[in-house]
Amino acid sequence: PISQDARLQRGKYLVEEVARCQECHTPRTDTNDFDRTKWLKGATLVATPSTPIQGWHQKSPDITSTSALWQRWGDDGFAAFLETAKNPRGGKAGAPMPAYNVSHEDALAIVGYLKSLP
Repeated sequence: PISQDARLQRGKYLVEEVARCQECHTPRTDTNDFDRTKWLKGATLVATPSTPIQGWHQKSPDITSTSALWQRWGDDGFAAFLETAKNPRGGKAGAPMPAYNVSHEDALAIVGYLKSLP
């Protein structure tokens, strides 16, 4: 079994370097840098499709563990979403959210990292 610290580091790597969740879930400052005070707290998306896409979301939700979404889904719901691309009600996320099918270990690492955020 991997240590808690190793799991957190894996989660941070998967969130920030592989999936790059901050690109949609963190607002930007006037200088176009990520607003580190609102890391993964949700943002208005700058990109819009040139052709309308059904279910396109112009805002991304707060995905930290203090969010309303986390309160509804819980740790298990978030992990299952990352493993199956289905939310707890069985639906898929709206565009532009990609469908992820990560391993159970990676889902737990991502959940652990998101829970470690303020």
